[in-house]
Amino acid sequence: MIDALVDAVIDREGGFVHHPADRGGATRWGITEAVARANGYAGEMRHFARPAAAALYRRLYWTVPGFDRVAERSPMLAAELFDTGVNMGPAVAATFLQRALNALNRGGSDYADVLLDGRIGAATLAALDGFLVTRPGGETVLVKAVEALQGERYLTLAERRPANEAFLYGWLANRLD
Repeated sequence: MIDALVDAVIDREGGFVHHPADRGGATRWGITEAVARANGYAGEMRHFARPAAAALYRRLYWTVPGFDRVAERSPMLAAELFDTGVNMGPAVAATFLQRALNALNRGGSDYADVLLDGRIGAATLAALDGFLVTRPGGETVLVKAVEALQGERYLTLAERRPANEAFLYGWLANRLD
């Protein structure tokens, strides 16, 4: 599953980009120069290899944040968290999940609220398990809730920094499925 997700994000992100309005600076395959440098890459971003980008995506945006453990329970949700994490950071994606789980637990009667810490740990996984048991077929609704939070964040980013308006249409068209 993760290989297909990584290939799709790399294909969508494309090769070398250095958009003047992008605070991330130079990117290749969607990996920012800062992330590449923090993980040992010292060359020009124009030459950052696709396999190196794929390895970073698997490690930093799938395994480390625990989205692989979400995939064991809900592959559709894990795919959404991976894509959101690539675009906004894994902690933001995890927090979206935590917020949605808390809002969907019927006042704590289905399962306990979780701390909004941006980490997929035992409590978040237990809440996810509780949600999936009490809401059979609810996986689609949970994904919609995460996407709604993502869309709201895109609008906020564009409102707070007008230069982000250059990206808003693409974010909404390509990141919300």
